[in-house]
Amino acid sequence: MTRRSPADDAVLALLLEVAGTPKPGNVDRRRDLADLRFESFLGGAVGAREGLARAARGAAIGHAFDRAVAGMAGRARTNTQFGCLLLLVPLLRATRSDDLSPEGLDRVTRDATVDDAVAFYRAFERVDVAVGDPPEDATDLDVRRGADAAPVLRDRGLTLHDVMATSASVGGGSNADGTDRVPDRNAQEWVEGFPRTFRAADWILADEGPLADRAARAFLGLLATEPDTLVATAHGSAVAREASAEARALVSAADPVAEADPVAEADTTDVPGTEPLAGTPPDAGAVHAIDLEAVESLAASFLERGINPGTTADLTCAALYVALRRGAEMGGGVGERTGDDP
Repeated sequence: MTRRSPADDAVLALLLEVAGTPKPGNVDRRRDLADLRFESFLGGAVGAREGLARAARGAAIGHAFDRAVAGMAGRARTNTQFGCLLLLVPLLRATRSDDLSPEGLDRVTRDATVDDAVAFYRAFERVDVAVGDPPEDATDLDVRRGADAAPVLRDRGLTLHDVMATSASVGGGSNADGTDRVPDRNAQEWVEGFPRTFRAADWILADEGPLADRAARAFLGLLATEPDTLVATAHGSAVAREASAEARALVSAADPVAEADPVAEADTTDVPGTEPLAGTPPDAGAVHAIDLEAVESLAASFLERGINPGTTADLTCAALYVALRRGAEMGGGVGERTGDDP
């Protein structure tokens, strides 16, 4: 039986993520955006492979990530999968250590160095990445500074894990307009052991049918659970929360027996430093019950309003990689993983 390469599984995850449809607001095999096309994502996935393969061979996280972003940008000619690569690279390193688990990811990310942080910042010079403004006391760590931030990183001894912890902690509190901030979900994955990734991977593994369809359902389950960072950056926290509520309504309609936890739905905006909680994550049965035809109207609405849950797509891609490594097969089955060649 052919041995399965982690780098190939990572590229396949990138391809399956963009092929899944409908994924409301995102590019998929049926929808382009005004400035992003489906074929660009295919090129980005192919271009990123060398950097992903370096991560699978044990290269430093920052170097592998920067190389993957450079390859993506060179082939796609734009930013297609920056956030996906930020999650895939540590997942590949954990695979290399034969510990693709929350504990394994925690060890991998905590082992990241200052040099990894410098390489991460350098990657922002290769493509335009939509990011929010940093806190007033952290403007010298704005990722948009690129390589110019290297002296600050080195002077303070900030590792890539430190940088992600700072980004993750920005959630909670209020924006300048008084609305509650939506945290950086990708940064949260880095410092929390990838809980969203593994939860969505379980949904995909428990689901049936084509992997691209399972990915589309997992995407909606993720969006229904928490507001999307990219939507909040582009449109504000209120719009991001409204978008999640719309997704949550579709998940509830698919499985009306599954009710949201009233404690999780409670308004906590009067508690300093707390983010209002979204619905309880749906279980695998609720995700499997999602009617993708019913999601089409939401996809059209998001497209018309310019709502693009790109961070949710990043998490979906990471979940696909974990599901593939745990035996998810093309054609709707679950098989046995057969090797770890890079």
